[in-house]
Amino acid sequence: MFQLPFTNPVLIFTLVLFVILLTPMLMAKIKVPHIVGYILAGVLIGPYCLDLLKKNLAVDLFSTIGLLYIMFIAGIELDLVEFKRNSHKSVIFGILTFSIPIAIGFPVCYYLLGYPLLTSVLTSSMFATHTLVAYPIISKYRVSENEAVAITVGGTILTDTAVLIILAIIIGAKNGGLTTAFWLHLIGSLAVFTLVVFLVVPRVAKWFFSKPESGKTSHYVFILACMFFSAMLAQMAGVEPIIGAFIAALALNKLIPKPSKLFDNIEFVGNAIFIPFFLISVGMIINLKVLFSGEGAIIVAVTLTTVALIGKWIAAFFTQKLYHYSNNQRQLIFGLSSSHAAATLAIILIGYKSKIIDDNILNGTIILILVTCMTASIVTEISSKKMVKKERMQPVEQG
Repeated sequence: MFQLPFTNPVLIFTLVLFVILLTPMLMAKIKVPHIVGYILAGVLIGPYCLDLLKKNLAVDLFSTIGLLYIMFIAGIELDLVEFKRNSHKSVIFGILTFSIPIAIGFPVCYYLLGYPLLTSVLTSSMFATHTLVAYPIISKYRVSENEAVAITVGGTILTDTAVLIILAIIIGAKNGGLTTAFWLHLIGSLAVFTLVVFLVVPRVAKWFFSKPESGKTSHYVFILACMFFSAMLAQMAGVEPIIGAFIAALALNKLIPKPSKLFDNIEFVGNAIFIPFFLISVGMIINLKVLFSGEGAIIVAVTLTTVALIGKWIAAFFTQKLYHYSNNQRQLIFGLSSSHAAATLAIILIGYKSKIIDDNILNGTIILILVTCMTASIVTEISSKKMVKKERMQPVEQG
């Protein structure tokens, strides 16, 4: 039963629950965001340190739910009125946070590190992605209605969608499949997915919620089913499931009042179990020993991490200057958009399996994930605290 790594389901779940329970308490003692603690705990109990737990079907299932939950909660908490009012700002930020990291990353990969064209394009596109790992901090401090948060969330879905489409194109180019049929399938499937989620899902939801016999538990299960159904449709359309989860949240946003019992249940279950599980699983893939595997690994890891953070900071800086945001709002944008996890992993692992990238980029990306997630969590925590303090002292100043 106690053979390492643990294989007993009860033992595995007990271990994870104690990690989820104790990590925030320990991190509060040293004033470090609990999100960082979950990632570090994942490193500690994972296969590259104490080897208490390996990635398996159960871990993958819960971490996938947690990742989808992060995107879903971000979409549910989004103030659609504010989002529509600032949709053009989200588009501009999406363009900046997509193009600037690629513009910096491609010449670094191609000329400085000396990688081939396809490898450089794929790696530089990875710099453009980001995962809203620090979003639970936004929820914790109740600053999700700030305009800076709204445009960052909107920009996230734009840039991640664009990068994941680029990934599909690169894989198609690698396999020699950029035919007319390929383009028709990609465009057609994305169009069908969008129509189904925005036209069919809200109508079915309205009908279901109007039924007196459907209880509160059924409402929650229905929302969860919609999230996974949309994620599945997105995957069938050729993009990552996280896009589907976010789009489902936008489609259902008006049907889930805030505050309400249903909204509280969605937030509670995600923040208590699934999201911590995802963050722990991110830590489990990090192998700190790669830093000592050779000089090349260290150079690539430091270069990739530096380029990733600089690209996102410059995008946040230009957004601040364009829309006259405060320094605190700039830091909030940078904090939310600087963490690389889900989409980054998807791109790099697919590229590695397709033999487009090598071991140094793979290992360097793992270090990049650890550093950027820690940086994003700390920056978001500090800027959120400052924002709450400012709101208490005077009315919110919008840029």
